Amino acid sequence: MYAGPDRLQKLIEGAKKEGELNLYTSAQSDDMGALVGAYEKKYGVKVNVWRASSEKVLQRAVAEARANRNTVDIVETNGPEMESLHRENVLQQVKSPHHADLIAPAMRPHAEWVGTRLNVFVQAYNTKAVRKEDLPKTWEDLLDLKWKGKLGIEQEDSDWLAGLFGDLGEVKGTKLFKEIVAKNGMSVRKGHTLLTQLVVSGEVPLALTVYNYKAEQFKGKGAPIDWFSIGTAIARPNGVGVARRAPHPHAAVLFYDFEIGEEGQKILAQRDFVPTNRKIDTPLNKLPLKFVDARVTLDEYDKWMKLYEEIFGKGR
Repeated sequence: MYAGPDRLQKLIEGAKKEGELNLYTSAQSDDMGALVGAYEKKYGVKVNVWRASSEKVLQRAVAEARANRNTVDIVETNGPEMESLHRENVLQQVKSPHHADLIAPAMRPHAEWVGTRLNVFVQAYNTKAVRKEDLPKTWEDLLDLKWKGKLGIEQEDSDWLAGLFGDLGEVKGTKLFKEIVAKNGMSVRKGHTLLTQLVVSGEVPLALTVYNYKAEQFKGKGAPIDWFSIGTAIARPNGVGVARRAPHPHAAVLFYDFEIGEEGQKILAQRDFVPTNRKIDTPLNKLPLKFVDARVTLDEYDKWMKLYEEIFGKGR
């Protein structure tokens, strides 16, 4: 919470004495590795990374806090899980000078975590299997029989559905997507990286809920994939927070600042993420977006997950 002019100096001195940092994250190893490597090089602080799914990151952090086993310093994962950690009193409010540079949807009223980058749900297609001129312009276009056996979706994107139905209307949207599934089928797969890989392989020629950064990464490597958006894209911030009883608090706050500051945000942008710091200019952060509030996602989770499974099934 310290905001004096020597704040950064105090953080660096304290972090060097602590010597290390424990980070729990659901980010891909190569993405988080780029950020961690730059932090370690700049400050000489060793970062111990534990990576798992966002659900497991949440479960471990909460279980350890309840057992008074204070291991984690920084948690970095999806917005709904970060909001759950706030509700479980796992996180600590931080006053950072970099908050002033963040877009409004990245900030939470309680300031116990902030958005670092945006997961933008887009549609992705295999450029060898689908011609650009044939791409659907509206969701109704997916009723065309030419999409039979060609569609895929991630298994648990109920927050995307909540955001989308905010525009389409719940009754109309439910009827439409049930018709699409009944008429043309839907391959339901667990994991956004897997779904993106299936688009690249051609097994799923058109996927409805791919993270734009992952499609962009594959595209940059020459894979036959591109992405587009039917209407306004749905976005959800991923976030970072400092543990309330962090064993290495100086190193933790220093990492928090590093990730949301210009240096860390540039690294994320270079890896095709949409950064939340307004000082970082990329073509991706000019997309028209509709944001899904993590609080609403949590409070209405059961409703939207039930509806999602009712429309698309449980997948595999």
